[in-house]
Amino acid sequence: QVQLVESGGGLVQPGGSLRLSCAASGSIFTIDDMGWYRQAPGKQRELVARVTSGGSTNYADSVKGRFTISRDNAKNAVHLQMNSLTPEDTAVYYCYLDQIIRGLQYTYWGQGTQVTVSS
Repeated sequence: QVQLVESGGGLVQPGGSLRLSCAASGSIFTIDDMGWYRQAPGKQRELVARVTSGGSTNYADSVKGRFTISRDNAKNAVHLQMNSLTPEDTAVYYCYLDQIIRGLQYTYWGQGTQVTVSS
């Protein structure tokens, strides 16, 4: 089994910054994508950012230019630097990773970390 532990959430004022981190442990073999989703109250979970095993990145349009995802393969970790935060960024943020085992893809999720942007 794979465990994902997130950290770095909290309360921040509009315009502020937060850095989320997620570290994976357990039965790790070949990690493919890593990234972050978020879910705001009453809304569907949405992809925020992802980084492939090769280092390519994708971002939701709403966070482009403000958020930066990075990956530390040696530590099986992924980070999300969030700048210029707005109240619309308030949500529970979940990290995930995709692992390939014998040609099959498995997705693992963290427990979620709350990000609240409010004055």
